[in-house]
Amino acid sequence: MKVIVTAVGPDNRGLADPIVHYVTGHGANIAEIQMYDHDEERVFAMMMRIELEPSELPSLRAAMEEIGAQKQLSIRVWSPQERERCPRLAVCVTSRPETPLALLRAIRDGVMRAEAAVVIGNRASCRSLAEQFQVPWFDVGDEKGVPDNDRFVELLDQHGVDYIVLARYMRILPPSVCWKFAGGRILNLHHGLLPSFPGARPYQDAYAARMLTYGATCHFIVPELDAGNQIVYQSTFTVPPGMPLEEIVRRGQEDNEPHCLVEGVRRVVAREVELHFHRVVRVRE
Repeated sequence: MKVIVTAVGPDNRGLADPIVHYVTGHGANIAEIQMYDHDEERVFAMMMRIELEPSELPSLRAAMEEIGAQKQLSIRVWSPQERERCPRLAVCVTSRPETPLALLRAIRDGVMRAEAAVVIGNRASCRSLAEQFQVPWFDVGDEKGVPDNDRFVELLDQHGVDYIVLARYMRILPPSVCWKFAGGRILNLHHGLLPSFPGARPYQDAYAARMLTYGATCHFIVPELDAGNQIVYQSTFTVPPGMPLEEIVRRGQEDNEPHCLVEGVRRVVAREVELHFHRVVRVRE
């Protein structure tokens, strides 16, 4: 069984040792390990991908809970194979409804085998959408849309979320949140083609570059910026010369972005691809 262990907490000595020693001492094979130690922020983070017998999973969880309490670490143990037939998704939104609507419809219609466990927004704009599909809704933003990230993480844990889908969630997740759900559990929809058009205004940037092909990108989120290639899926559309920017944006938002997100998430929950060492690879059972 493939298992991902993440640990985040105040930096100190000897934090990784008890985790690694327990895992190796119980016959697990370590397939990947990453660690982060930031002296200025005094933060320690670790992600470990292991393989062990399914019968060992309850004991591993109990041991990690004990180590976490001893070392003041937030430790999570997760396996993509536990709910392989129907993983639970957190759909995270800000204002635009097109991509979360497409995702919820795809789940309802059986296009992807998954369950919408919760919809989380940093603004109240998409509340009615969650209510329409009878999915629990939570607003974690203040009056300016600034999210309470501790509450965000709390909701993910409470609802047993397997994958976090940022469906035009227009806030950057802090590194601590990314580390807690590292290993290919966070998916983002960027409304431009990467790596050519990053940033908040990819349509405008592509238009200024006189592009005739526009697109969107579904990719994994990793704690480090510029860590490599985490693209799961990209979709494009071509426009004729002279088309107004407003029409290009409309086509992208209403048609292309929803398709891109649904297909990218489908590939991940169907376990066609996963993330290894910051690279998207084909799953081999």
